[in-house]
This record gives sequence, C-alpha cells and structure tokens, in this order.
Amino acid sequence: VFSLAGEACKKVIFNVPSKLEANKIIGRVNLKECLRSAALIQWSDPAFRVLDDGSVYTASAVVLSGEKRSFTIWLSDIKKQVRKEIIVLLEHQKKVLKKRQTKETVLRRAKRRWAPIPCSMQENSLGPFPLFLQQVQSDAAQNYTIFYSISGRGVDQEPLNLFYIERDTGNLYCTKPVDREEYDIFDLIAYASTEDGYSADLPLPLPIRVEDENDNHPAFTEAIYNFEVSESSRLGTSVGAVCATDRDEPDTMHTRLKYSILEQTPRSPGLFAVHPNTGVITIISHYLDREVVDKYTLIMKVQDMDGQFFGLMSTSTCVITVKDSNDNAPTFRQNAYEATVEENAVNVEILRIPIEDKDLINTANWRANFTILKGDEQGHFKISTDKETNEGVLCVVKPLNYEENHQVNLEIGVSNEVSLAREVSRGTSTNRALVTVHVKDLDEGPECSPQVQYVQIKENLAMGSNINGYKAYDPDTKSSNGLRYKILHDPNGWIAVNEISGSITTSKVLDREATTPKNELYNITVLAIDQDGRSCTGTLAVNIEDVNDNAPVILNDYLTICKPKMGYIDISAVDPDEPVHGAPFSFSLSTPSPEINRIWTLTKVNDTAARLSYQKNADYQEYTIPVTVKDRAGQSATKLLRVNLCDCTHPAQCRSASRSAGITLGKWAILAILLGIALLFSVLLTLVCGVYGAKKSKHFPEDLAQQNLIISNTEAPGDDRVCSANGLTTQTANNSSQGFCGTMGSGMRNGRQETIEMVKGGHQTLESCRGHHHTLDSCRGGHTEVDNCRHTYSEWHNFTQPRLGEKLHLCNQDENHMPSQDYVLTYNYEGRGSPAGSVGCCSEKQEEDGLDFLNNLEPKFMTLAEACTKR
Repeated sequence: VFSLAGEACKKVIFNVPSKLEANKIIGRVNLKECLRSAALIQWSDPAFRVLDDGSVYTASAVVLSGEKRSFTIWLSDIKKQVRKEIIVLLEHQKKVLKKRQTKETVLRRAKRRWAPIPCSMQENSLGPFPLFLQQVQSDAAQNYTIFYSISGRGVDQEPLNLFYIERDTGNLYCTKPVDREEYDIFDLIAYASTEDGYSADLPLPLPIRVEDENDNHPAFTEAIYNFEVSESSRLGTSVGAVCATDRDEPDTMHTRLKYSILEQTPRSPGLFAVHPNTGVITIISHYLDREVVDKYTLIMKVQDMDGQFFGLMSTSTCVITVKDSNDNAPTFRQNAYEATVEENAVNVEILRIPIEDKDLINTANWRANFTILKGDEQGHFKISTDKETNEGVLCVVKPLNYEENHQVNLEIGVSNEVSLAREVSRGTSTNRALVTVHVKDLDEGPECSPQVQYVQIKENLAMGSNINGYKAYDPDTKSSNGLRYKILHDPNGWIAVNEISGSITTSKVLDREATTPKNELYNITVLAIDQDGRSCTGTLAVNIEDVNDNAPVILNDYLTICKPKMGYIDISAVDPDEPVHGAPFSFSLSTPSPEINRIWTLTKVNDTAARLSYQKNADYQEYTIPVTVKDRAGQSATKLLRVNLCDCTHPAQCRSASRSAGITLGKWAILAILLGIALLFSVLLTLVCGVYGAKKSKHFPEDLAQQNLIISNTEAPGDDRVCSANGLTTQTANNSSQGFCGTMGSGMRNGRQETIEMVKGGHQTLESCRGHHHTLDSCRGGHTEVDNCRHTYSEWHNFTQPRLGEKLHLCNQDENHMPSQDYVLTYNYEGRGSPAGSVGCCSEKQEEDGLDFLNNLEPKFMTLAEACTKR
C-alpha cells in the first residue's frame, strides 16, 4: 500500500453509442505521453479495463443512462514516487440529420417518413404471383398527389420485368420465383414525384434481399480420389483429404458440411477414418499390410445442415493403394547346404542358394544381398545375387589347397537392399545358413612359395662364387626332392643356377652400377619342374651390395672464364657408388706447374663442388689444370681441365672465337684456292688485253667527261686524274664494296692517286658505248688522251642512264636485298644563299632554312660544287 500525489495529464473524450457490448474496444489512450516510466496502471470504473498499450475495453455490457460518463486512469512509477492520472470522458453519439433544402416553397412538409425500408423475399417462392413485397410511401402524399416509380436490376435491367410498383399506391410486387444462387440481392431505386413532374423527395435506395433456401446438394470436387499410403505408416498418418462445395449461402447451416465414410471395401477391419469438418482421411489401425490387401475402396459421404438427417448429401469414391515397405525379411528355405570343389579351381560356381521374400517382386524391398559372415578369412569365396531369380550364387575366386584344408565351413547371411521398416528378429535360422564346402584332392605340380625369394651378393664378387638360390617344393610331400630348376630370364646373364639343388653361382663379375635403376633389386625368373613335367615360376630378387669401386668423376671438361667479369668458376663431381662411399668430396690441384700453382686456387663450395679462382694478373690464354677429387673412402681420380681465360662478356663469345680460330684447311680446300687464284689471273690477263685494244676507239667529249664527280685530296685537284676506257675518271686498284656507291663511290688509293668509283663496289668492269668490254685498270699509272674518249652527248646519255639506274638500285639494297637508306640517299634543294646554287643530290633536308653552312664548305667539297655549277 502506497500513497502518491496525483497529477492530471489530460482529458480524453470518446464518442460512443448509448449501448456498449462486453469486450469491445472503445478507444486508445496514449499512456507513454503521460508517464513513460509507468509500472502500474489502475482505473476507477470496473465496467472497463485498460491494457498496457492504452487500449480501453468494456469489461461488461454498458448502457449510458445520461449523455456523459467518465472514469479515471492512474499511472504510477513506484521507484520515482510519481503518479499521474488521465480522465476518460464517454459521450453519447448524436446523429446529425441533414435537412433537405428545396427550391420550391409551394411544397412544405412538417414530418418526413421517406427512408430505406428493409425488404426481402424467399428464393424459389411458390407464390401466388404477382407476389406483394411492400408498400413505398412518401410524406408528400398527405398534401399532394404523388406518383411512384422504380428502376434498377430486375426492372429495366436483366432480368427485365421481375419487379413492378403500382403508380398510385406504391405497392411493390414480384412477378416470378428467384434463384438466390443467381441473384442474391436487387438494388432498386424508388422515385416519388408530383403530377407536374416535380420530385417531391430524393430518390430512395430500395435493396431487396433474396433469402437462401437449402436447394443445392453439396458436391465433391472429384468423382474418384486416388491416394497412396505406405504399409508401414503409423497410426494417425494422413492418407489424403476429400473436399466438397455447396452453392447455398456461405456461413449458414445450408453450407455447413460434414464428411463421413459410408463403406470400406474390403470391409474388415476398419482401417481408415475421416475428419468430419476437414475431410482428412487418416489411418486408425495397425493392420495395414500390403501382402494381405494392397488396395482399399472407400465410399465417402458429405452432408449439409451440419450433418443433420434432413440435410442434403452426396457421395464420392476414394481408392487407397497400399505401397510396399520392406516389412518382410528374406529367409532361407533350409538351414544347411553342401557343395564340392576341386583344389586349385578358380572362378567356378559351386552352389545356388534360393530364398523367400513376401515383399513386392523386383523392388529394393525384395532383392537380396548375400554376405559371407564367417569361414572365408582368406578370401577364397565370393557370393553374388542372380538378378532374375534372386538366388545367391557362391563361387570360388581363389584356389583352395587340399593339403591345407580338406573342408571349409561358411556362414551365409542375407538381407535386402534397403533396411527393414519394422523390427524383425535377426540372427535366427531364417536369415542365416551354413554351407559346407568339400575340397577334392588333386595331384599337383610343384609350388613356388613364396613367389619372390631374396638373396644378397656383393658386387665385384669373384666369378663362380656359390650362393643359396631359389627353393620350390611339392605340396603333397612338402619336399624339394625330385625338382629341377632352370633360369628363364636373367637381364645381364650374371647368374647360373644348379639344376638339382637350385643354388646359384656367379657367371660374371656383378657390377651394381651397370643395373638400371641402380638402387633396385636385380630380378631373375626361375622355373621349377617336377618329374611329371609340371612346373611353377618364381622370382629370385638379388640385392647387389655396393663396393667402393668407383672414384668420383668431375663433370666438366672445358671451362671458359670471362675476365674480369667472372672472378671464379665452380666445378662439380659425381660418384656412381652409394652415398656411404660418395660425398663429401675433397678437391685439390694435382702436381701443378709453378705457373698454375701461382695463378689458380681451389676452395670448397659444398660436399660435391669446388670453386676454381685465378689471380688478377693472369694472362688471357688457355690453361690445362690437373684437379684431383677424392671421396670419403679415399677413392680418387685426377682430371686435366682445360680452362680458357678470355677477354669477353659472355663465355659463348669466347667459344665461338676459339672455334673460328681452330679451323684448318684440308687438302681439297687448298686445291680449290689454288684453282681460284689461277682463274683470277686469267681473267685479269683478258681485261688487260681488252683495255689495250680500246685505246684506238672513240672517247667521250671532254666537256662531258668533266661532268663526272671527282674528288682529290691532293693540293692540285684534278692533276692526277686518270681516264678509264669508257670515259670515266676512276681507279680500280684494291676495289672495295664498302662506302658510298653510285653518286659517290668508295675512295681508293694507288700511290698518290684517289678517285671516286661510279659503280657499286665489287663490279670491276663497265660496258663501252660501242658494246666492247674494257677494264677500269686501263688508265692505271698515267693520263689518257681526252680526244680518244670523245662521243656525242646522246651516246653518252643513252649509255649512262640505264646502267647508272641499275647500279643505283643495287646499291640501295642491303645484304638481304632489302631497301636500305644507308647507301644512296635522296637529296633535295639546298635553298638560297649558296654560291654553288643547288647541289640537289647532296642534301636530305626538306626545308630551305638552316643551310648557311654550305657557304663555308671544306676543300674536299669544292670539286663537287664546281661540277654541279657547270651546266
């Protein structure tokens, strides 16, 4: 009990009817706005209740005697000692009637009774027709003559002329029966007007409701329902649901349906039930067994009027198919079986075991899986299932030995491909059977067991050494007596076998390093034969024990060191012996010369490599260095390494140069060179004779000859010029193909003379203007008379143009006959300001600016300038 000072928040007003039903909401109060931390809500009037969200409900039926009623809501926060109250005021709802404002002052009415009048009619009424429904009246009829009319569906809309009203009295009639399922309500509009057409009242909505009659039978949605259910289903499992509809008015007794099962076939036992309201069919019995009955037919009934006897009903058929479950375990027809098999037989069928299973044939519930439970620990047997007959087929997959076991007892189990749906006792005689297999004895040949036998021999063992070899035995006597041995395969022919005892001897000295791969066993195939010629084969695996009989070997022969880029080079060694006789290796210089010992040093890099270094003052040459390498057991070898100390950036450069320097000429090459020299002398002799004869022929005019480009490095240019037989001033001695061609040929020296060749280097002759061939050496060492070289200008032009064009085309190609700009270049106009005018062919510039340097040409260009100005 506590007391807090109350503080009013606000007043809440609700407009409510005069009568309030119980448990009806009348409004909502915002409690958080008044006191957010309120933990306790109380109110003063027990006729109401207030929820935590502020909703106000009636606790019982309330009638407002006066126009207003109020009560108080208290909100309390005990921790903060705060209490606030809200006053709730309930006011009676007042209906405001709107008065119709009429334009005519002639018609005045004191009281109005023109209002919607509830009206209904029974569907499928029996009459008599026309059937009186009700009378429509207007208050204006007290003072004036009023005429009535109606419109709407059933009057001037389909169905036409179903209703009509008497014009004078306002009596409303129906002319024929009405089906509610077709028309459930007719919204008519009634009109009241005076004789002169004035509307005395507003149009009156006049709804006519058609009351339902139970004239429709309920109907199932399907004529036949088909359901499936597993035979292992539990009680209460839903099989399916039936559904029916009724065209009568919803939410009435006419459409309240009840479902039931009229009949079940087969009749007993009763396995199914249907929910009367939902139509869901469920299982109510444990006796559902497909092996007994696999299909049930139910006659379903549905009835309206909540299933009362006077309600309308209809029926439908429901077919329930029982699906198979693995509720039957497979069983053997007998508990014990016997079979016989010969020893050493393999992949033979010895027994077929039939079973019985009541489940559906050719399904996973029926198909059997056989298992050998006991007795086959060595894997001699295999059991499988015949898919057609469902029998177990027992086969021998590994030969049996009569001497080891005369009889084998097997325990066979059987199950289905899927697990059992119900608990079935396991381990009984019904799903287990004993099979006794009798093994028949046969006279067998020798047996090579074990198949692979091992022996160890040291390599380098003396030839003819005797070692224990392969042993086979007779399985009947368990002895090796009477057996003969023979080697079928020996990869290297190292081993010989004693035919009687099976022992082996070395026919050669064994070398472990000769086998491939070295670390694997050396396998020999041995054949054992008894007195009857029966045989078996086995493998004798020889482990060749390693001996330190190999010294380490240096892999390198020739080494190239680029000085000074490379200050050292690494050398490595390998040992074909096993690691115990191999690395780590020790490297050293073996009795080197004082020069080698002064220049070269060896240092260890790792267990198999060493680093060969040289002094900085070492000369560029090839050195021969003796290097000794020794393994851990002291086995050593010495190798002479050829080391080329070369001036290079990459060892490949030194190797290519050394190969070129090392080329020697054979006798045929020397003979070919001598023949070539003789041929060259004969060609030169011919050219000299041709030049001497050409002195008497025509020569080019002197003025034309001066148009050729001549460069001389002497102080008196042109004094030492020589004239060739075809009128060109040239020099052919020591001709070279390098330098400029065509416009400016390669410069050549012969004593003090230097000329410019007009043809591409390498071509020693030019055709004369008369078709004769002359050499360019015809004028060597002296001057030729100009008069002897005179020709007409046209002859000179016709001779030089095509030949110079061809020579220029050849000169403008590189070694691969591709166009190149490194030889003959195109020159353009030099521009203004040059005393030589335009040299044309000597400039590559496209613009005319920046060419003032031509005004100060060096002496060697002056001759070119003079030749270009003489036009």
